[in-house]
Amino acid sequence: MKSSKPSFSRRMDLLAALALMAIFLLAGWKIASRLPAPDFLLLSRQKASATRVLPIAQATASAALVPVRQHSPDGRFDFDARFVTSTPGQAVHAASLVELLDGRLRAVWFSGSREGARDVVIKTSVMDTESLRWSEETTLLDRQHLQQGLWRYVKKIGNPVIARMPDDSLMLWMVNVSVGGWAGSSITWLRSTDEGLSWGIPRRLVTSPFLNISTLAKGAPFFYQDGQIGLPVYHEFVTKFAEILRISPEGRVLDKVRVPGSQTSLQPVVLVSSASQAQIYMRSGLSTTVMASETADAGKTWSATHATAWPNPDSALAGVVTPAGQQWLALNPKPKNREMLTLLQASATGSFEGAIPWVVESSPTPETFLPVSNYERLLSDELQKQGASQAQIQADVASAKRQLCGPATCLQEFSYPYLLQGRDGYLHLVYTWHRSRIKHVRLDPMQALQPDAASPAQSHAASAAY
Repeated sequence: MKSSKPSFSRRMDLLAALALMAIFLLAGWKIASRLPAPDFLLLSRQKASATRVLPIAQATASAALVPVRQHSPDGRFDFDARFVTSTPGQAVHAASLVELLDGRLRAVWFSGSREGARDVVIKTSVMDTESLRWSEETTLLDRQHLQQGLWRYVKKIGNPVIARMPDDSLMLWMVNVSVGGWAGSSITWLRSTDEGLSWGIPRRLVTSPFLNISTLAKGAPFFYQDGQIGLPVYHEFVTKFAEILRISPEGRVLDKVRVPGSQTSLQPVVLVSSASQAQIYMRSGLSTTVMASETADAGKTWSATHATAWPNPDSALAGVVTPAGQQWLALNPKPKNREMLTLLQASATGSFEGAIPWVVESSPTPETFLPVSNYERLLSDELQKQGASQAQIQADVASAKRQLCGPATCLQEFSYPYLLQGRDGYLHLVYTWHRSRIKHVRLDPMQALQPDAASPAQSHAASAAY
């Protein structure tokens, strides 16, 4: 009597047929969604031409109050620095920034007891243009709100990226996980039409017709001439690689292009230099240098990923292209640790090779672990300068120690930068300060214009001196 169960070979044939069907479905989905890519939109330059840009001198004179004025550690430039408001004692990270229509700045970041904890929420604050003071922070989104909007369990959230769309609405992308770690992430997006005072229903960004996991965002979006959105993303499941998503104004993924050879690279930053040319700079997960790729056909194809001369300690970068076409990068320029944060300005040819690093913040003892008592004193002095209360100082120092200290020594960290040039002409930089505060730096980019450039060896020697 024959068994009613399929034989082993029949089961294998059935599995093969199902796998083949899945491949055809995936191919069909990608072909159906692949549309001719339009040229890049130089949005920042068009916006600047439509909006009066205040000279730096006028913008300074109009400010009634100023934050703490500081000299850079390398003595080359001055800048204004202030902490974005943050609940004392919380772990904060991954800030991003957008300019509002009235010239104010809105920052978003994640905050909780630690990265990946279930109490992490997305916070926001707004900077007044006259006083340069940040408002009291408010909670923009938490896990419960996200779960209700998505109709699915959310385990943890992080990496909010806020940006202005061509139609002047604000878009917020963020990473969320239902099962597992960050490798199991997907992206959720929300839209605001009132400058971030209220937000629409959270929606999933569908990047795959199957599991739709392991897609994360960190870098700022860019735009195409027909209004489509380019969002740089990365993957961490099994292997790391970078991709560019092309998204419709309604939030639907139209196409995606993987950056060739970007294995182990993540958190891409895209700088658009013309209607057809752009560069990608990426954090390296294994190498100790910044990785890069280029396109000359508006992102239809990208060059093979290659190493640059700039060190990278497996840490995020940020970039911006100003209305005048100047390109800037913010990065940690050391092969190990995130104890120095610098700005680089590209040459007229768009290259950062040989650029002189402008040190925004640095450890007084580079590549040296500080004793706990020295670390406590260092953070307390800086927080006191910013007007923090004694209770706030104690809570922030405790938070930093919890994340960055061992039994006897501590590691300093200035990381996860995000860059923006406002229509006041200033560069605005936000970044994570010792994992306990988000710091905002405002500087006049004209200070950093250099007629000459150093060799990579000279540049690295200059950064190593501080």
